[in-house]
Amino acid sequence: MAEPSPPQPPNRGSDHPVHKTLASAANLANLLPTGSVLAFQALTPSFSNNGSCQLPNKCLTACTIAFCAIFCLLSSFTDSFTDKDGKLYYGIATFNGLHIFNYNYGEDVKELDKFKLSLVDFVHAFVSPLVFMVFAATNSNVQSCFFPEAGANENALMMNLPLGAGLLSSFLFTLFPTKRRGIEI
Repeated sequence: MAEPSPPQPPNRGSDHPVHKTLASAANLANLLPTGSVLAFQALTPSFSNNGSCQLPNKCLTACTIAFCAIFCLLSSFTDSFTDKDGKLYYGIATFNGLHIFNYNYGEDVKELDKFKLSLVDFVHAFVSPLVFMVFAATNSNVQSCFFPEAGANENALMMNLPLGAGLLSSFLFTLFPTKRRGIEI
């Protein structure tokens, strides 16, 4: 007598809502300014003198934060394009399509038109620097440098601010998904 086979879990294809939700949540990592965060994390300890800031340290730290935030904003408008020969090009999205710097525009111009700027790009360009600024403001070196005498209320705000920014950005990035691949660094 053959043993009965164990019950098989129901087949849930990739079009199941749970899979779509998980895929959308996993894509958040691609949308957040990770390159800027890594650069900021590497530079801030030395630029801020580990939180013991003098005026030059404050200037260097502020410039680092501003540079990384601007990079977050600009990276929202970058994308990549593969031509018919399989070569990968990077460019900046414009209202006319994708502008590639080192590309000989020929037959593929029509294909570049589908990379035009949209409202979604501007939502991402607003949210990404905002998320980065929250991350930068909650860094202990930045707090010691710019807010050395913060009280209990300010510390509670800084502790809860990343949670609020994360929820808001996750909501907006899920509500306004992008197809841009960025410069992939």
